[in-house]
Amino acid sequence: MNPTIQQNYDIPLHDIKPLVEVNEYSLYYTLGIATVAFILFLALIYFLYRWFVNRNRFNLRKEHFKLLNAVDLSDTKNAAYKITTYGYTFREDSPRHKEMYHNLTERLENYKYKKTVESFDEEVKGYIDLYKGMIDV
Repeated sequence: MNPTIQQNYDIPLHDIKPLVEVNEYSLYYTLGIATVAFILFLALIYFLYRWFVNRNRFNLRKEHFKLLNAVDLSDTKNAAYKITTYGYTFREDSPRHKEMYHNLTERLENYKYKKTVESFDEEVKGYIDLYKGMIDV
């Protein structure tokens, strides 16, 4: 080493800044996005499960509506019983339905409890058609 050159390690450096601590949040952002995506995925699975379960579920109202529309009015006695039975499902839909069902069953009483009955008169057929038209399934 050369004794004439004095080494000074305490030279102030003006152009280099000291280290600064940087707050890094990318891990938290990634975990947050992954959690939200996982929750959305679980919700999608749940709704798909509910859709598949409810898709094939038996609906009593729909079935009774189909059967009510398929009643053969030429067989008066059986038709009176079936209309009373299937119409009861829709009785509590509204006060109008309840009143209409009560009026219909009163008119069908004449066709139920006898050994032989005549065919429906036009007034009863009108009540039956009106009641069928009121039903919302």
